[in-house]
Amino acid sequence: MRKISTLIAITFIIALGALLNSVNAEAVAAKKILVVYYSYSGNTKEVANKIHKKAGGDIFEIKTSHKYTSVYKEHTEQAKKEIAEGFKPELTTKVDNIKKYDVIFIGTPIWWGTMAPPVLTFLSEYDLSGKTVVPFCTHGGGGQARTFGDIAKLAPKSKILKGGEFYGNTSTQGEIDKWLNEIGLIK
Repeated sequence: MRKISTLIAITFIIALGALLNSVNAEAVAAKKILVVYYSYSGNTKEVANKIHKKAGGDIFEIKTSHKYTSVYKEHTEQAKKEIAEGFKPELTTKVDNIKKYDVIFIGTPIWWGTMAPPVLTFLSEYDLSGKTVVPFCTHGGGGQARTFGDIAKLAPKSKILKGGEFYGNTSTQGEIDKWLNEIGLIK
């Protein structure tokens, strides 16, 4: 009798878990998602595309009229100066109707411990109040540093979920899916 009761309890727990996952998936599917990213070398774009593939919604690349050199040493010095000055390059791409989105992923490469200036511009130009903001970044070994905190400061009236940090372009779809599952945004 005890074995039957245990079996019934286990079956109930499994069924309840499946039901909750189904309800969560339906809630996520009902939300309008936007994956926003800036990519200098292509690494952040690759991660953004993997997030978009799994989470769905729309995808938007931040572009600027401001040019960055492809010479690494010159680029790092330019980035360091711009970040220190709070430089916000002019954007050449615009989101048509940010208000229609519920969940906004924000992706950036890590430059000098924070987001790239084009992402700073984006966050300064759009009101994300009431939105769920999900930061993600690509880095060369230093991790996200202060990036996610800086993003949260620029979206103070938003719900900020745990960010995803990915090394270069080596992240697999499985690693990204695991993170999306952890934060409850997987379909």
